[in-house]
Amino acid sequence: MTQNWGGKGAGAVLGSATVATGLVAGVWFAYVCSVMPALARSDDRVFVEVMRNVNDVIQNPVFFTPFFGALILTAVSAWQHRATRARAWTLAALVLYAAVFVITSAANVPLNDALAAAPDPARARAGFETPWVAWNLARAVLTAAGFGCLLGAVTVRAGGRARATTGAGALR
Repeated sequence: MTQNWGGKGAGAVLGSATVATGLVAGVWFAYVCSVMPALARSDDRVFVEVMRNVNDVIQNPVFFTPFFGALILTAVSAWQHRATRARAWTLAALVLYAAVFVITSAANVPLNDALAAAPDPARARAGFETPWVAWNLARAVLTAAGFGCLLGAVTVRAGGRARATTGAGALR
């Protein structure tokens, strides 16, 4: 008896979702461990200028492809794996990444927009830095957890494939 692993192409979709989510987790992680700590050492004018520049240039296809792709591909993968043992992993990853998407849309982007519109760098930084860093840390943790869930789905899928190929008792 062969296990249904979500239909044709489900492995490629799961793999793509995993890669896209890992790339986004890396972006948030880079901000947590390097970008924001480095900017914290800067004066208000430099901090605001650099963040405005970053917020402007990050809006490009190279970033948007994995950012939006992770959500779409994880949703498709969750649907494809709905009747498999990878279901819980893909659903958990979808919920975690959807939370990241909400945080980005409801917290980080409005903070970015307020920073862009603020005339006084000292005031702008005061209202921006602490909440943005906190929300970005939440995004980093949630995206990394979602990435881990997708790796769990890949592992379950690979284990099921091996059992379906070699027999149910071969990989105990």
